[in-house]
Amino acid sequence: MSRIVFALLCVLGAPGLWSQQAAAPSDNLAKLPFDVRAMMELARVADPQISPDGLTVAFQATKVDLEGNKTETQVYTVPIVGGTPRALTTQGNNSRPRWAPDGSAIYFLSSRTEPQQIWKMRPDGSEQVAVTRLSTGADGHLVSADGKRLVFTSEVFPECGADDACNQKRLTEEKANPVNARVYTHLLYRHWNQWQGKQRKHIFSVFADGTGAVDLTPGDKDVPPFSLGGSDDYDISPDSAEVCYVHNPDPVPATSTNGELYVVPIAGGEAVRITNNPGNDTTPRYSPDGKSLAWRMQAQAGFEADRWRLVVMERASGKWASITDSVDRSIDDFTWMPDSQRLAFTLEDRGRHTAHLVRASGGGTQQIINNPASVSSLSFTKDQRKLVYAEASGSKPAEIYVASSDGGVAMALGRMNDGILASRQLTPLENFTVDGADGAKVQSFVVKPPDFDPAKRYPVMFLIHGGPQGAWGESWSYRWNPQIFASAGYLVVMPNPRGSTGYGQRFTDEVSADWGGRAYLDIMAVVDEVAKLPYVDANRIGAAGGSYGGYMVNWILGNTTRFKALVSHAGVYDLESMFGETEEQWFTLWEFRGTPWQTPDIYRQWSPSKRVEFFSTPTLVIHGERDYRVPIGQGLQLFTALQFRKVPSKLILFPDEGHWILKPRNSEFWYKNVIGWMDEWVKTGKQPGEIQVEGSSPFITRPSGRP
Repeated sequence: MSRIVFALLCVLGAPGLWSQQAAAPSDNLAKLPFDVRAMMELARVADPQISPDGLTVAFQATKVDLEGNKTETQVYTVPIVGGTPRALTTQGNNSRPRWAPDGSAIYFLSSRTEPQQIWKMRPDGSEQVAVTRLSTGADGHLVSADGKRLVFTSEVFPECGADDACNQKRLTEEKANPVNARVYTHLLYRHWNQWQGKQRKHIFSVFADGTGAVDLTPGDKDVPPFSLGGSDDYDISPDSAEVCYVHNPDPVPATSTNGELYVVPIAGGEAVRITNNPGNDTTPRYSPDGKSLAWRMQAQAGFEADRWRLVVMERASGKWASITDSVDRSIDDFTWMPDSQRLAFTLEDRGRHTAHLVRASGGGTQQIINNPASVSSLSFTKDQRKLVYAEASGSKPAEIYVASSDGGVAMALGRMNDGILASRQLTPLENFTVDGADGAKVQSFVVKPPDFDPAKRYPVMFLIHGGPQGAWGESWSYRWNPQIFASAGYLVVMPNPRGSTGYGQRFTDEVSADWGGRAYLDIMAVVDEVAKLPYVDANRIGAAGGSYGGYMVNWILGNTTRFKALVSHAGVYDLESMFGETEEQWFTLWEFRGTPWQTPDIYRQWSPSKRVEFFSTPTLVIHGERDYRVPIGQGLQLFTALQFRKVPSKLILFPDEGHWILKPRNSEFWYKNVIGWMDEWVKTGKQPGEIQVEGSSPFITRPSGRP
């Protein structure tokens, strides 16, 4: 038995072998609280890529320019044995490093040209030159195994395709057109935070020098799909002959989650469909030996939160099988082992994202990373001796690690944030479990304030996650960072009620058509438990949430007076109008079992707008005007109702933001106002004026139906 095989078998037989050394205790008394300014100083590292010789890791890191109200992303490299990261780029935004197969160059995306193009440089950062020069730009590039071609996406006019002169002419005509009107004859005319224009995203192939552009997916369609496209929803075969990609063939993409796989010659030609599954098939990945193709599959049509299974197909025969059916969790990202015999993947389990191995032929899975954290971006050196991955937790932002297959302590490679983290207090997440509705086990995470004193009584801030098929966990967030709220003096509680992911598919499924039912009771069971804690002031509890979390805040408004103050960010308020305003109709069709005219009772039963007469809790309403997932009308309706009810309320709108608040100054303003609202009503215990509310405190009489 070779030493390499023996080392790998040691890994397969030792769960949790690749684990990090516990941090040594530190003197928190000398540290400052972790506030929003400290968060803005962090480098946001991502996308580690191992060089072909296994000696270097390229990655990207984003830094915030708060004064300039912008972020800048640059490409770095660091030796795989450790060392000081070296910035290879400095001008503009540069991201997505991808190695040439022989290691002689790094291809990357750069905004120093407008629009963004693919650039190339030597591994030391020298000789940086633009490779593509398309009027419609380039994104998401891959490099073929023979190094001769690049595959990427570009948003072109369907009638032009790869004819760049045609695209340039159409862009000039569009810019010069004095008529500013949008015209549509189909659904899914806008998505997330942008309107669909006349251009379509297509997959392109060019030679490595940028010449010979070929449109691999011509026609009036977005490939990958406008709405379902994931990270790299296409891949190049190891023989550099074909490309596998995802396309939604259904006629109305707004009501369909159906992604199918197709293959097309890399030089262009007729595409062939290779899957026929009513659910979503996505992220195709060829095995290194080219004999197999793996992807993630959902079996249920129309349900975006169905369990993701890992599927492997034998290319010669076309036979495929799901190899993770025994795992009652969704597969996140995955990668092939270099020997093509196994795949490594991550999954979410009870608030953590852990890493596992499974044989391509199926069978049992083996856990290889099991830290109180979330891991992602797994990749192996060609000799399988080292694993590189990204890891983050609720008390530490993402860092890149390298681990050896013979065991030992994983080593951090970047360490770009060590100075900031060493000077600030960050509290490890704790968790506890209570019995929720129907006796279900409901897990929650807790972050205690800096310099926590169990003899004191603290105000509490509940954070309610979005989704509803989402979850809080051991992961880092820049948008809802519990460390910042804890540093403001709050005990932060993050419950994972019904609908949360990582607790089995049945637990996830049980929120659909029951939005304000068991999930609400689960949350209130957590509130009851937290209120009993000796260091909690049960009379000073507030709650905040975004998206579905905002919906739950709005539902709380009409169903309990237990909270002193609420924050509803991008919250769903009126289910019937939400159906007509949102862009992904498959979501509301699934969640409420049809349209408002097909299942009116479900829409009315769970709509916060039907409980306005009971609103009394001071509420801050926040919305982005470019939010097309939960459109601004939801927030405006909520604020109008609060004002008519004479409930203390404030409306904050961000004209240049979508569902998330991303711009640095806007983010800083968001945190300041959320904390300020909680301080005004929760921390001080301030009482609103007399508001006539029906029902009894703390629970208001509920309408008929469950519960």
